[in-house]
Amino acid sequence: MATTETIAQKLLQVLGNTYVLYGKTHSYHWNVTGARFHALHNLFEEHYRAMWESLDDIAERIRTLGVTAPLSTREMAEASSIKENDNAVPSADTMLQNLVSDHTTWLEDAEGALDEASDVGDTGTEDLLSTLIAAHEKMRWMLKSSIDD
Repeated sequence: MATTETIAQKLLQVLGNTYVLYGKTHSYHWNVTGARFHALHNLFEEHYRAMWESLDDIAERIRTLGVTAPLSTREMAEASSIKENDNAVPSADTMLQNLVSDHTTWLEDAEGALDEASDVGDTGTEDLLSTLIAAHEKMRWMLKSSIDD
């Protein structure tokens, strides 16, 4: 059975995933090129801004559960199951495919955390994750819909 500590650890992974995905989306915003530059530049900005705002909510939930939030970006990256950029600038479609894949990973991990929170009746964590899951599902849909067929 899940405990407050295990839920906080699951939230740490969600926080790490959000942080790495935020950074990747932001770097793609800076580096996207091509005919769809303006549309993708704006889409990536919309997404990274939403993720930036959610970082505080996730970290504060971890603190609410009585666990220390990460003190370094290294700690967040280590907690993440999403890989950071590899310093190569991909094509616009590869950027979109990478982000779709990363949002899928984010969603799988967040849904696992939601299940554990639900098992112990942690409605605060359930509420937070439900809202964030809906936002990431929408982001994934928008990214998927932007990939050239």
